[in-house]
Amino acid sequence: MKPATAAKKLGVYLQATPAEFQEGVVSRAELNALQADPPEWLQELRRNGPHPRPVVASKLGVSIAGLARGGVTEPLTTEQIEALKQESPEWLQKERATQAEVRKEAIRLKEKKAEQAQKAAAQDR
Repeated sequence: MKPATAAKKLGVYLQATPAEFQEGVVSRAELNALQADPPEWLQELRRNGPHPRPVVASKLGVSIAGLARGGVTEPLTTEQIEALKQESPEWLQKERATQAEVRKEAIRLKEKKAEQAQKAAAQDR
């Protein structure tokens, strides 16, 4: 697979990986080996970053679109993410609240769907 795909699956920012990783092709076996026993560079990237947007969004508890609305378009390090959490700007508070509402709605819909399935199963009996 392409290095970009492998980096995405590993949850790391491609440009921060070693040159040999960026320039090569990663087999499924190599990817599995990296996931099972990550080398030091991979552990370091996962620990301190820079992190890709999906990881940054997850660590901040917002969506990727929420990051963009907040003006965060570049990869951030763990230190920068922690500083943002401490600073807690208004946009971050707003996006976290939005994300919490989205999660609540997803749970509500899931429960509603399960309830409808139970009713349908009861009617079939």
